[in-house]
Amino acid sequence: MNPKKKFDAIIIGGSYSGLSAAMTLGRSLRNVLIIDSGLPCNRQTPYSHNFITQDGATPSEISQKAKSQVLKYDTVRFIEDKAVKGIKNGHSFHIHTESGKEFKAKKLIFATGIKDIMPQIKGFSDCWGISVVHCPYCHGYEIRHKKTGIMANGEKAMHLASLVNNLTEDLTILTSGKANFNAEQILKLTKNNIKVIEKEISEIEHENGYIKNVIFKDNSKEYFNATYTALPFTQHSDIPVILGCKLNEQGFIQVDMMQKTTIDGLFACGDNSLGVRSIANAVSTGNMAGAVANMELTQERF
Repeated sequence: MNPKKKFDAIIIGGSYSGLSAAMTLGRSLRNVLIIDSGLPCNRQTPYSHNFITQDGATPSEISQKAKSQVLKYDTVRFIEDKAVKGIKNGHSFHIHTESGKEFKAKKLIFATGIKDIMPQIKGFSDCWGISVVHCPYCHGYEIRHKKTGIMANGEKAMHLASLVNNLTEDLTILTSGKANFNAEQILKLTKNNIKVIEKEISEIEHENGYIKNVIFKDNSKEYFNATYTALPFTQHSDIPVILGCKLNEQGFIQVDMMQKTTIDGLFACGDNSLGVRSIANAVSTGNMAGAVANMELTQERF
């Protein structure tokens, strides 16, 4: 491949949203380059759910099938590399990669996802996506009727508790410190028989990522089958912000209904710009980003 070849669109991130955008553009005969570093955020998750036609498939099965279908379109190229620098020069975007390559495109789509910030709790990262999960819609059915914890506090804990309460009658909130609930919230927790443990967590005892016990700093422990949590995050790539894209209050890339960012010609899709983390939503937003990028290319030429 010519290291300075110009494309109609460059897509940074080759997971679900990026591949979805690439298929839309490829079907309109656009020359597309996908740059992917191979680190999807759900790489530890055993199975994916709540995505019609693919319910119960592994994340890698879905992405590999998607990739094979997308690359059947002759105008779509895929490279394993990491985008490390982006420049906008007039109406073109220049992307530099870790391996020293440079590519140019008229449109740029970021499908880079987010990076979860893990707490300093021994065993937590080993269980993330397996038995320590983030989404009742993605994981809740599989851990229904089990002894379940919620590792959160305040409003985040209440939001998760309201959803998870429908899936299990054995629910405990683990605040890992002093609880932060108002009187109305305490009444709701009491009414729904949801327990609260305020002791700080020191370790998650597990076997191959499946929780056995939550161990507290006072050396006591509590058995759980699974826990939910709401983690803070950062953007997986800092290039959108460097290029001038605005972030919203939650830290997601700000986009409109058509996945346009605040920079002309630059789009974002998937987890980096969407609070609802699921494959179905990633695919949907990628499809929209690809379609609108193609529409802009058409209008600029027609």
